Amino acid sequence: MSETAVEKFVDLVIKSDSPYEDGDRIYVTNLIFRLIGDGFGESTDDASPVDLANDLVELAISHQKIEDSITNREILEDQLMDLLTPIPSKVNRIFWNKYQQSPEAATDYFYRLSQNNDYIKTRAIAKNISYTADTDYGDLEITINLSKPEKDPKAIAAAGRKKLTSYPVGPLAIENEGYLGRLGYPARSNHRVIRMMIGGQPWGFQYSPYAYFGEHAIFLNQRHVPMKISQQTFVNLTDIIKQLPHYFVGSNADLPIVGGSLLAQDHYQGGRHNFPMMKAGIDRPVDLGIDGLKAGIVKWPMATIRLQSDDANQVVVAATKIADSWKQYSDEAVDIRAYSEDGTRHHTVTPIAYTKDGQYVLDIVLRDNQTSDKYPDGIFHPHKDVQHIKKENIGLIEVMGRAILPARLKTEMKEVEKYLVDEGNEIAEYHKPWADELKAKHQFTKENVSKILDQEIGLVFARVLEDAGVYKWNDKGQAAFDRFIDQLK
Repeated sequence: MSETAVEKFVDLVIKSDSPYEDGDRIYVTNLIFRLIGDGFGESTDDASPVDLANDLVELAISHQKIEDSITNREILEDQLMDLLTPIPSKVNRIFWNKYQQSPEAATDYFYRLSQNNDYIKTRAIAKNISYTADTDYGDLEITINLSKPEKDPKAIAAAGRKKLTSYPVGPLAIENEGYLGRLGYPARSNHRVIRMMIGGQPWGFQYSPYAYFGEHAIFLNQRHVPMKISQQTFVNLTDIIKQLPHYFVGSNADLPIVGGSLLAQDHYQGGRHNFPMMKAGIDRPVDLGIDGLKAGIVKWPMATIRLQSDDANQVVVAATKIADSWKQYSDEAVDIRAYSEDGTRHHTVTPIAYTKDGQYVLDIVLRDNQTSDKYPDGIFHPHKDVQHIKKENIGLIEVMGRAILPARLKTEMKEVEKYLVDEGNEIAEYHKPWADELKAKHQFTKENVSKILDQEIGLVFARVLEDAGVYKWNDKGQAAFDRFIDQLK
């Protein structure tokens, strides 16, 4: 007689690094019954842990332990997966024990754990569309994000009438570890955070549930303070790559329009991925007056200065010099203004740190969040003619050359393809001007339309990055870039 779904799940819990042993089998079974109601349920022979958890959620619904809703399903599934996840103190102990072998051994363990307990939603991530497109700046990475969870209609309906709670204070607060979840707020029962010291302060390290690239990590300040780019930022970034030299780490800018979506919580993003910007070469070297430091302007659509040294302190000093100067720097000839007349600051940087050939590398991307009558969404933001593809903020990941495009494009591009080969279609009006340009540029057939369209989307993304670049790749723009560099000396 084959094992039931509950029995199989109990086996998984006992065999995992959870606190439970074989002598706890009856107790664990009853823990599960508390969650799903009494009844063992059937299971297929080759069911994965996630499949088994889904089977148990269905049992809970049939036993009327929970109502059938997106939120209730997510909360219960994470509670079940929490049973086969070690408690936080044990996860941290195993991580730092493995760190003594190597930093890679430690992150490999934590990454596998976060996948195996379904905290990292590998099935959802697999739905994403991803490819590369050849541009003047090398191969850019194009992704259409299809992994974000479906919104719960009940949560949407309840949002306007539910009393707000301030706990946890936000999705990147350390207090999310083990949080049950609620309507409109994600379940985190199976979530774990590695504690580490960064720049002399306590931080946390976790993975992103809906990863945009390999081993997509998040480093979060245990104190609830807003994002701020300062010398301490550069100290922290270089400290992280000292501890995890196989990872890169970067920070979103700390201003609206050019910053990320979570400016209220100090955090960085990192992981194990070689981004297009990191592969880009140096257009010309620059002298910042620091002996032993190599610096240069990167051939990249966004204004980027690369700093490189075997001394992390040199990189920090140079980055601070650039960032502090940029915050005060204006050049009206190219629409660059550090402050509005009312004193509003417009300048900051997006920094990215990694190691290469045994040296510390820090790429500093100059950002300006001004708006104008002509460009109300941002002077250095995707302009109207490319917003049919990408209108959201250009954050850290896009800065480095990986487009995170909205899910709507999957179906919309199918209609564009039909339009391009003169088939019946429901093309969105905002795609038509672009599609007409493509028709004039290419001879489309049913066989080549998808490939050409993918490439053209890549070219639009290159234009998006050019729009966001404060110094354009023309004589006027690069002369202005040189003026900024010259005044740094």
